[in-house]
Amino acid sequence: MARGGEWVGGRWSYGGGVTGGGFFSRKKITLLVCFLNILVALYVLRSRYVSSLHLYSNNEQVAKYTADETRKMEESIRIRRSKEPIELVRLVKKLNHEFSIEEPRIELSQPVKQRIVDQILHRLKSLDEKLNVTQQREAVENWRQEKLKEVKELSLGSEGTNSTILQEAGMLARALESEWDVLSEEIGLWLPAEVFNVEHDDKPEGETEPEEVLAGRPIPAQCNAELHTDYDGAAVRWGLTHHKESAAECCQACLDHAKRAKPGELRCNIWVYCPSEFGCYSPDIYEHKHQECWLKYAEKPKLNFKDRYSESYRNNHPKAPVIVPWVSGVVTA
Repeated sequence: MARGGEWVGGRWSYGGGVTGGGFFSRKKITLLVCFLNILVALYVLRSRYVSSLHLYSNNEQVAKYTADETRKMEESIRIRRSKEPIELVRLVKKLNHEFSIEEPRIELSQPVKQRIVDQILHRLKSLDEKLNVTQQREAVENWRQEKLKEVKELSLGSEGTNSTILQEAGMLARALESEWDVLSEEIGLWLPAEVFNVEHDDKPEGETEPEEVLAGRPIPAQCNAELHTDYDGAAVRWGLTHHKESAAECCQACLDHAKRAKPGELRCNIWVYCPSEFGCYSPDIYEHKHQECWLKYAEKPKLNFKDRYSESYRNNHPKAPVIVPWVSGVVTA
């Protein structure tokens, strides 16, 4: 049978014994729990440290280089940088910038262009008529070189030379030297290539070609009209601003011009007319429209083109049609 206990000195006493003085007191239990918490915390910290140390050691192993490898990489970078053409790259960029700025094209006045045409025609007229196209080209090139030398000397100027003359000489020198191809087309200077074509007649035997009819009144016999023909000569009346209703009227304008010409002036003896409603092709910068009427003069008229443009010419001038669109003639007095 249990005996009752009493409180003695802050402790329970049962039958003369006192509790609270054993091993599992409240204070000891509290300390024990704190100790266990510290052990758990230390274990967690150690686990995290070991894991991070393992990752660091793996990364260190990937990125680790020996002193010799590091020295070789630095030497390679130094050599590559020393071989870079820095000055060459700088000069190329400078040249690209300079060439990207295009100079405006020279525009010569119409009187200057006409003088060039007259001088070239005079040079060609002084040649033997039997010269082939290649020899004629050489003659024109010789004239160009002589004229270029002349205007270059003039552009250098001398004391008292007018500034306007110097400027015009400089422009002409540039046009003759670097822009000659454009200038030659603008003034209508071209020499067809010598091509020997073999004609193939594949139409049925006995069939005749349909006669081509020009609009307007009949052309007088003295006009000597030739279809699909373009004659060369010095222009005495520019067709760009001279239009006629028909080829017959264009020829009549040439006859009238010859009658009214004053002594010493060029008298029209060649007429060139554009009968096509779609305009007529010419290897210059102008757009030649329907009813253009060109009046020309040549002491010994020569053909520019006849019937068809050659294949080689069309290769060099992709816009040229197959058939010569102009109609022209050399008038007889």
